[in-house]
Amino acid sequence: MCGIAGIVDYENERQTMSWDILKAMQDTMRRRGPDQNGIWHDCFVSLVHARLSIMDPEHGLQPMHMQEGSIVYNGELYNGGELRAELKQAGYQFQTKCDTEVVLAAYLHWKEHCVERFNGIFAFAIWDGWRKELFVARDPMGVKPLFYTEQAGMFLFGSEIKTLLAHPQIPAQVSREGLMQLMLLGPGRIPGDGVFEGIREIRPGCCGYVDVHGLHSWEYAPLKDRRHVQRMEETVQHVRELLLDAIHRQLQADVPVGTFLSGGLDSSIISAVAAREFAAEGKVLHTFSLDYEDNEKYFHSTKFQPDADTAYMQLMADQLHSEHHLIVLKPEDVAQALYAAVEARDLPGMADVDSSLLLFCQQIRQHVKVALSGECADELFGGYPWFRDPQIRSRYGFPWAQTSAYRSTFIRDEILQGQDGEDYVSFWYQKSIDATDCVEGIDADERRLREMVRLNMKWFMQTLLDRKDRMSMYASLEVRVPFCDVRLASYLYSIPWEMKDYRGYEKGLLREAVKGLLPDEVLWRKKSPYPKTWHPRYRQTVSAMMRELLADPGAPLFDVVRRKRVEELLDEERSIPWYGQLMTTPQTIAYLLQLDHWLRHYHVQIV
Repeated sequence: MCGIAGIVDYENERQTMSWDILKAMQDTMRRRGPDQNGIWHDCFVSLVHARLSIMDPEHGLQPMHMQEGSIVYNGELYNGGELRAELKQAGYQFQTKCDTEVVLAAYLHWKEHCVERFNGIFAFAIWDGWRKELFVARDPMGVKPLFYTEQAGMFLFGSEIKTLLAHPQIPAQVSREGLMQLMLLGPGRIPGDGVFEGIREIRPGCCGYVDVHGLHSWEYAPLKDRRHVQRMEETVQHVRELLLDAIHRQLQADVPVGTFLSGGLDSSIISAVAAREFAAEGKVLHTFSLDYEDNEKYFHSTKFQPDADTAYMQLMADQLHSEHHLIVLKPEDVAQALYAAVEARDLPGMADVDSSLLLFCQQIRQHVKVALSGECADELFGGYPWFRDPQIRSRYGFPWAQTSAYRSTFIRDEILQGQDGEDYVSFWYQKSIDATDCVEGIDADERRLREMVRLNMKWFMQTLLDRKDRMSMYASLEVRVPFCDVRLASYLYSIPWEMKDYRGYEKGLLREAVKGLLPDEVLWRKKSPYPKTWHPRYRQTVSAMMRELLADPGAPLFDVVRRKRVEELLDEERSIPWYGQLMTTPQTIAYLLQLDHWLRHYHVQIV
């Protein structure tokens, strides 16, 4: 995993050659790539790289060159071995074991069609010296980020927004539209939008060329519905094969590898497969769990979080004979890390859901350099409550964001300008479901489930993947997500709900597919989300931080948010969700703290 950046300017070659600017951009990526770095320039283009070495650490320095192609690459190619063998047969010779070289050779051989052959997580840019054009691409699931802007006659790209803002001609500006996005959709983002004015994102599964006329992009991996003809037994077996293969491929590395282990179904599956493979090689798997100080004392069961994780973590660790690390966080530390989490994400995020993950990843990095995590199983297998609750499922709007009217009460009139917050959110919701691909002849319920899958993959899952990438890479830790295997995702999209909900059990298909891998207590455990602190000191801490902010007459937060409404929030006993299942009143307070820090730290101009 790495950080990549670059500049293309066909009119001002000197613009792309400024060492100070290129070095400033590279410096923003030092946490993503602390091991090696490189800068390369040719006519019209400069490429910048910061490397976190995972495969073939002794080689693989980037930018990498072959024939008339030069590449900067961030990611892992899980079918690199097969492609390398095919390209060797075609006459290509390789000097390293790095998949970077495979990606470059694949482009030289198949040009833009190379991305259709890749199984992996990636974002890359290749300067085609023959065409004098830049080819950019991003993986189908959106695991690896790639932002860009077309300003001042340049095409500028980078792994993170901060990399673009390091250029002196790219101002940190946000429009009313950007603020509406933060206040009504955040921490989610409109697909392809970077919130900052003029900053965009290559969307998942998209690629394109940059020439003298700018970026020309297209979707190479759309979500396509296909008629599912396999019987249940065949479907279960195929899911099992795809999942085990994805985990196996993602365990490959030349550095220490571990796994996240929450005690839930998804991370336990990955850990069980990893432990088995490690044992076969005479190795012991390192597993990592997160908990909070006194959490069992203050935990209370809810519809979304029925039981605590601690006992299940230990059960799995004992079962796997892993070297287990339980990392316990204090509420005050989670609160103080809120601001570092903003600087990692470049935007307000999921409050303590982000900051706790950042602290967790920093601890994991002391033991391993790569970790596998269970994200995205719920999106693909229909594990969230909104998939299974008929009332939630049939409700118009994003199922994780049903409080637009409540959110609107916080926004100053100068930002709203008379616009109805619910109408704003509805516009983006409707635009998303209108793009849902369905085979002819399916009934209304199945169509709705396809819409739900698309919404989750294009919106909610992207928020979680943003979170996982930025928090982990801020700690110089590579996190892989086997459930994001493109083959698995493509296959599952078209599977009927009655199969996914096998025997009326959440993620029933997945549970059936992994029988024999887990103890029954975990295999049939009801879904429990990412853990959050229940300690009252957390709310007390963020409330105290907000009261300090309220006492600051120059706090930029109150250029956007109504001061009186925040004062009321601190005294509210009710707990209204801000976003998803985990962000309620304490997290709403924390989100607003993050928004203030974002405005300050990035010197954001409201335009």
